[in-house]
Amino acid sequence: MEHVPPPAEELALLDRELAQLDARRAQLLTRRAWLVAALQPKAPDAPRWSTPPLGHGWAPAQSWGAVPKAAKPSAPRSAQNVLLTLGGLLLTVAAVAFTLVSWGSMGIGGRAAVLALVTVAALAAPALLLRRKLAATAEALAALALVLTLLDAYAIHAVATPDADGLTFTAIASAVLAALWAAYGLALGKLHLPLPAAVFFVQWPLLLGAWAAGAPALVVGWALLATAVVDGAITLWGKGLGVRVTAGIGLVVMGSAALLTGLGESLTADGPLGAVLPGLLLLTAAVAALAGAWRAPSGYAQLGGAVAGLAAVAAVGGVVRAAVPGAWHVPVYLLCGLALLSVVRARLPRTAGRGVLLASGAVVAGALVWALPGVAAVLLGPVQLVAEVWAGAPDGFRGALGEAMAWSELAAAPLVLAVVAGGLGAAYRWWPTLVRLAAPLAAPGVKARDAAGAGALALGWGAVLLAAATLGVPYPVAVALETVLVAGLLTVAVLGAGREAGAGAADAAAAGVGATGAAGSGSGEAAGGSEPYVGTAGAGVGSGSGGAAGRGGPSAVAVTALVLAVGGAVSLGLLSLAAEAATYAVLGALVVLFAGAALRMRPVVEQAVLAVAAVVWGTALTGCVAGSLGLAPHEAAPLLLVVPAVTVLLGARLRNHPVALPVELAGGLGALVAIGLAVPRAPFLALVLALCGVLAAGAAVRPERRPVAGYLAAVLFVTATWVRLAASEVSAPEAYTLPVTVPALVVGLLRRRKDPEASSWTAYGPGLAATLLPSLAVAWGDPDWQRPLLLGVAALVITLLGAKYRLQAPLLLGGAVLALVTLHELAPYVVQVAGALPRWLPPALAGLLLLAVGATYEQRLRDARKLKDVLGRMR
Repeated sequence: MEHVPPPAEELALLDRELAQLDARRAQLLTRRAWLVAALQPKAPDAPRWSTPPLGHGWAPAQSWGAVPKAAKPSAPRSAQNVLLTLGGLLLTVAAVAFTLVSWGSMGIGGRAAVLALVTVAALAAPALLLRRKLAATAEALAALALVLTLLDAYAIHAVATPDADGLTFTAIASAVLAALWAAYGLALGKLHLPLPAAVFFVQWPLLLGAWAAGAPALVVGWALLATAVVDGAITLWGKGLGVRVTAGIGLVVMGSAALLTGLGESLTADGPLGAVLPGLLLLTAAVAALAGAWRAPSGYAQLGGAVAGLAAVAAVGGVVRAAVPGAWHVPVYLLCGLALLSVVRARLPRTAGRGVLLASGAVVAGALVWALPGVAAVLLGPVQLVAEVWAGAPDGFRGALGEAMAWSELAAAPLVLAVVAGGLGAAYRWWPTLVRLAAPLAAPGVKARDAAGAGALALGWGAVLLAAATLGVPYPVAVALETVLVAGLLTVAVLGAGREAGAGAADAAAAGVGATGAAGSGSGEAAGGSEPYVGTAGAGVGSGSGGAAGRGGPSAVAVTALVLAVGGAVSLGLLSLAAEAATYAVLGALVVLFAGAALRMRPVVEQAVLAVAAVVWGTALTGCVAGSLGLAPHEAAPLLLVVPAVTVLLGARLRNHPVALPVELAGGLGALVAIGLAVPRAPFLALVLALCGVLAAGAAVRPERRPVAGYLAAVLFVTATWVRLAASEVSAPEAYTLPVTVPALVVGLLRRRKDPEASSWTAYGPGLAATLLPSLAVAWGDPDWQRPLLLGVAALVITLLGAKYRLQAPLLLGGAVLALVTLHELAPYVVQVAGALPRWLPPALAGLLLLAVGATYEQRLRDARKLKDVLGRMR
């Protein structure tokens, strides 16, 4: 009897045997892979593999047990392609040379026979090669056959029909070649070249035929459009990437040429009847583009919708444009572009509808580009009044703006701005309804609504200004109008910033109305298309416009209003310079308006902008007062410090408010203007510097301003002293500076005793600088030796005291003054020695110095660090 083990034992036995078989199989596969890799041709510099142990399936540089992937035998495809390309090129060159050079030595029969035989052989060879699976060779011979067919066409024209018109023959030959290569490509479907070649030949028959017949431009446009339609059909339904790409390129080129031809004919038409035929061409192009967009993928469908929309606008607008005066051409196209918005009610694929909406937006943008330069001219035109301040009120608004602009040609520009502003304003006002209507095509969010509101405000403001300029309103009316506009913009900015916090929640709640209908409730498959079209009936919006609740900061409308208010105020201020009374009225109104808006504004940044603007207008108003008093610029400088004084007091009142610092800095800019005006007269400059020092000292009373304002006040006082001494032509400044230096040093000594941690710059710096620096300036030009000697001794003593007591200010100030005095005294001798030295010696010494420093660079660096540490430890 045979022994039959229990099932569990037999199963374990089978598992062990299978594991052994798997391990052996892995070893054999590894060994085989190594042998295959070893037999492959290697580069001359490749390292040789040593023979692995026969009992193991591993090779050098491999981990134990790793099973390398079997190396696939790589066919030399690149070399094959190079050889085939060179062979085909040589055959092509030979055929061309034969046709052009050797053709004349043969009779007509021999020529035809040779070319026909070679062409038939080249066309037949790829079929045989494809059966033997030699596809690359077949492609090369197909390319040769393509060139031979072109040579055949040339030969036929040169010999058989030499009197035929070249364009006509080329058109017929292109049609024949297109048919030939299309049939050839369909018969040999594995070849990649014939069908794209047929598509290329398709581009020329209609165009060259119309050109050869001397057809008008409009007929040429129809030929281009028909070719583009054929290209579009091939792009949609053609087989193979090469065919579709070639047809797509032809579609873009021919379609663009057809559209440009139709647009050019429409723009140059003499009347409405003359624009009908170009309009028909453009409408046909629009229908064709829309039909292609219906079936095209999403990205191309959107492009097709945009082309269709633009072509339709050009067609309809061209007919209407020819019936209106030249100034109203742009509004005609604008209205046609806005009519495209009705696409939201049409049953179009979503992406195609988006393309039509993009076309509408492009038309609107083009109209704005035409109209906005007039607004810029209105805003920047008053700059010319700066050269003739208070020369008298001009005859009208245009007189203040200059006659550079052709205002009669911009008569319709305010209407363009007003129409676009009205559309954006309506969208902003009835946003939930707009979102519900546009839901099938797009899902605009809250940011889009803010942009619409901001655009409506800016364009409406520009429309009012441009209308006043084109109508030529009187100068006082223009000034009053711009003032009212600035006041209105400030009101919008303040109110918009104040209620922005609660606007988001209201928008989100309103935008969700009607969400019971799904966005796809009216969807269905477009005929033959891959994308659903969406009907608007019952469509709703579930969530896309919410999320605005809790937004921080002012809205885009409020920010836009603030920016426009500032820009309009600048233009208004320039405009008011024509008349003195207008200047005072406008600047006073601007100060009141911006100051009042700053008090009501809540966001800090916007409040700071308004406050700074109010300070600027106040400074300008002060300057106008000086001008009315007949003061010279240097005499008006002290008067301009009134506004900086007010800002210092206001900063003390505001204390730590975030707006305090911008207001004080704006006042500081006014003080800089005053200093600049006083520079030509030294006495007035000293007075202005001293007054600025007083203002800085007043600001330094506050602890938060003391670190900066204190030093600034000291610098201003010292500078004012020097300027005053220079203006009085004082030759002995020590008589004036020492009485200041001694008490200042005593005060500094008392300060140091009370507060040993106080800096020596704070305690002794102002006092020492008050005497040392003016004396140095005088000593530098003093030909005698007494003053430099005394100043050098004093500087040496101060330096030694600073080193002894480890005080930075005396050490550095005394050392710097001592070095400069020494340089001044030794300068004549250095010049004499330098003149006596050879010319090559200074460069040589400089080179040696650099070498020495470079050789001991690390040591010098350590010395510099030690010096820095020593100075840093000083007070």
